Amino acid sequence: MNALRSPISRTSWMRFVEMIGALAGSEVGGKAKWLFALLILLLFGINGLNVLNSYVGRDFMTSIENRDMGRFGYFALLYVGVFAISTLVAVYYRYVEERLGLLWRNYLTRRAVMRYLDDRVYFRLHDAGDLANPDQRISEDIRYMTATTLSFVLMLLNASFTVIAFSGVMWTISPLLFVVAVSYAALGSLMTVLLGRPLIGLNYDQLDKEANFRSRLIHVSDNADSIALLRREAGLESQLLKRLADLIANFQHIIHVNRRLGFFTTGYNYLIQIIPVLIVAPLFIQGKADFGVISQSAIAFAHLLGAFSLIITQFQSISTYTAVIARLASLREAMEAGPVSQKPAIVTRIDSERVAFQGVTLRSPRSGRELIKDLSVSIPRGTCLLVLVPNESAKTALFRATAGLWDAGDGCITRPGDSAIMFLPERPYLPPGSLRQLVTPSGANGSYTDEQIVATLKALSLEPALIRAGGLDKERNWKELLSLGEQQLVAFARVLMAAPAFVVLDHPTRALSECQLDELFQMLRDSGMTYITLGDEEDDPSAYDHVLVVAEDGTWTWRGTGPSESDELGGQHAEDGTAARSGPGGSDPRTSSEG
Repeated sequence: MNALRSPISRTSWMRFVEMIGALAGSEVGGKAKWLFALLILLLFGINGLNVLNSYVGRDFMTSIENRDMGRFGYFALLYVGVFAISTLVAVYYRYVEERLGLLWRNYLTRRAVMRYLDDRVYFRLHDAGDLANPDQRISEDIRYMTATTLSFVLMLLNASFTVIAFSGVMWTISPLLFVVAVSYAALGSLMTVLLGRPLIGLNYDQLDKEANFRSRLIHVSDNADSIALLRREAGLESQLLKRLADLIANFQHIIHVNRRLGFFTTGYNYLIQIIPVLIVAPLFIQGKADFGVISQSAIAFAHLLGAFSLIITQFQSISTYTAVIARLASLREAMEAGPVSQKPAIVTRIDSERVAFQGVTLRSPRSGRELIKDLSVSIPRGTCLLVLVPNESAKTALFRATAGLWDAGDGCITRPGDSAIMFLPERPYLPPGSLRQLVTPSGANGSYTDEQIVATLKALSLEPALIRAGGLDKERNWKELLSLGEQQLVAFARVLMAAPAFVVLDHPTRALSECQLDELFQMLRDSGMTYITLGDEEDDPSAYDHVLVVAEDGTWTWRGTGPSESDELGGQHAEDGTAARSGPGGSDPRTSSEG
């Protein structure tokens, strides 16, 4: 981490150059280059006008000393004219800079969002828990990085142009003043780096601590009802205050370092005002220079010293910027790293006609404990299955493994492709958007008519929800507008519209009544969909063809739901983890789990 936080490390410079090169070579690189070229042109104009301004100011002050009203009026008008042109150039310079910064931010953020959502990277990062606050890195850090990178590049170029432009002016006034300016800036930069170096690590930590505190506040807002019902305010207050104390303590360290740095930089800046006068005033007293040269030397000294003192004036920004660069580099590396392969691994195969498990053993990723042992069953299309898993960890593992989201274990899972199988979690997920967007499959692109959508909603008794929503195209906060049961029905509406071959349900009876479920299951059967339900002991098995029970120790048993097999489950000894007999269809689920 220390290497990442160093503002002058080779890694930081390589990342800096890499980012500039990536923008230049991107699809927006052409427009970015034109905007940058315009910025350089405007930068030349600003520096040229600054030099001209120093000479006009010199002659203006000299005319005052000589009490020459004619030259005074002429240079006063010229002064105003130079100011007007400088204002115009400066405003357009800022405008073009912001346009370029916005272009870059849009490009980087769009690329980061697409990469974050591609191949379930967001899930992998969340599941691993190694990268803190990826959302903040994508939104806030990219915004800060693009604006600050552009600002630093332009400041470096401006400093270079200023040194070139004012070195000649300074040398013609006094070679001694030029040497003093360079030496004074070099000493100041060295002292600033030594005094302010701790800010790098402190600013890095502060970004995460601020994000952690904010995320916990968002958690309170998102779960206000549950917190109020369960009276969990005391525990949350303790957590919030602890995170607040962490960020306050870290910020206090930043303040202390800034205090030490401030003693030096403030005194350094005060001396800038008097040093050129101390050197040039004796020349005026001795008659070797005009009075206006004093003001010109002050202007030239300030510009030249500002160029040489970039580290001093921008050190706090540089420290924060370096921390942001390191955070974004960590985000990129985490997103591009790919999942860590584990051996043995769960192999997933595609078959549109069945969901099958062959020798599947699922383990806890932390403790390694076996949650399900050597599961070998096959569920062909048209055969509905009730799965009873008392162990919540085993239930979660089976549900996520079927969806391809569980890596801890081994064996082979065969299932249809993503477009032919849908998963409904216990708590339905209703993303922001309109009711039309909620119930139509992704990529539908208007292929469903309003009549089809409304008919599906009516079939699920969701007409009151449609009325409360104000139609199909109003965006609402669905968690507040709909009850939990209605949210589950909306999720079912999406299933009916998509009509996949298989549907995997996670405890639907916890949000819906038995009567509602019977109607829904009949709709699924009528539509030719096969459903697999992770349910509870109280669930009615008559809506299914088979029942799979996973015991607390991970062993499992399989039975049909016919009358002759109603007592089958209680009499089976499942220590070997195999089924006692086949279901009513006559096929042994183990032997049909090939491949």
